Amino acid sequence: MRLFVTKYPHYHIVNLDALTYAGNLENLRDIDQLPNYSFCKADILDTAAIDAIFTEHQPDAVIHLAAESHVDRSILSPLDFVYTNVIGTVNLLNAAKKHWAGHFEGKRFHHVSTDEVFGALGNTGLFTETTSYDPHSPYSASKASSDHFVRAYHDTYGLPITITNCSNNYGPNHFPEKLIPLFINNIINRKPLPVYGDGLYTRDWLYVIDHAVAIDTVLHDGKTGATYAVGGFNEWTNIDLVKLLCRLMDEKLGRATCESEQQITYVKDRPGHDRRYAIDATKINTELGWKPSVTFEEGLSITIDWYLQNTAWLQNVTSGAYTEYYKKVYG
Repeated sequence: MRLFVTKYPHYHIVNLDALTYAGNLENLRDIDQLPNYSFCKADILDTAAIDAIFTEHQPDAVIHLAAESHVDRSILSPLDFVYTNVIGTVNLLNAAKKHWAGHFEGKRFHHVSTDEVFGALGNTGLFTETTSYDPHSPYSASKASSDHFVRAYHDTYGLPITITNCSNNYGPNHFPEKLIPLFINNIINRKPLPVYGDGLYTRDWLYVIDHAVAIDTVLHDGKTGATYAVGGFNEWTNIDLVKLLCRLMDEKLGRATCESEQQITYVKDRPGHDRRYAIDATKINTELGWKPSVTFEEGLSITIDWYLQNTAWLQNVTSGAYTEYYKKVYG
């Protein structure tokens, strides 16, 4: 959002958000008074609200990022993911089809998805745009379904779409239920660092601003109907990532070497846990010239600094209902 509002002052950017548990208007205080930005509080399950927003603002493009996205929450409540990720996506597709009917030229519906729809890799190999779908969690199954609906609306109705399947994102303002912000918060507060299973689950990590640039690139220059895999060329096992995070934070906090690492605690593995994800981002690199701008170590250092400089933000979002959820998942 911030990238588009600041980069394109001649665009009018409408931010639609239901402001559920992870939504936070404080994240956009630096841009919310700019003349080319508007905020609409609405749920993508509310078809009347979506229709009214399309009628009022007449958008030429939709960037669909709205999703329930945390695997652990999908295991606890699968239907929430079906409603938002599947039905909500179809509601947006229907609104775009209705309001753009007969005038698809210059329009674009961009759908942001995940590498988790492809299932799990072995010790070798990479996900590409043509990898078969094989989702293993309610979250990834719901995102796989949404991808299929987006492609179906292109093939059936001619809706001009693009899709990106990205790897794990990290960066500032990230709600602390995901691994990196969760562990940053726990290290700050000297709490245990719960690592699933043997800690050897492997993920590819992508700095959030690099992901935003990739979305911008695909929206403007991607081929209609195409899919682009977006990754950081940056695989880490969970345990190696956590140890790096501990080392960097101990340095920044002036703590003894390996102090935070002593808080690592191995916990019962999550059901259906995919062993390894890794993306081959060659297509977006060769066709559109996109590539990550920072190394993982650089991006992680920037991310840690943001959280250390915004401890009040962190305290606000980790109070109340989040505390109960954390107990339910990690004990």
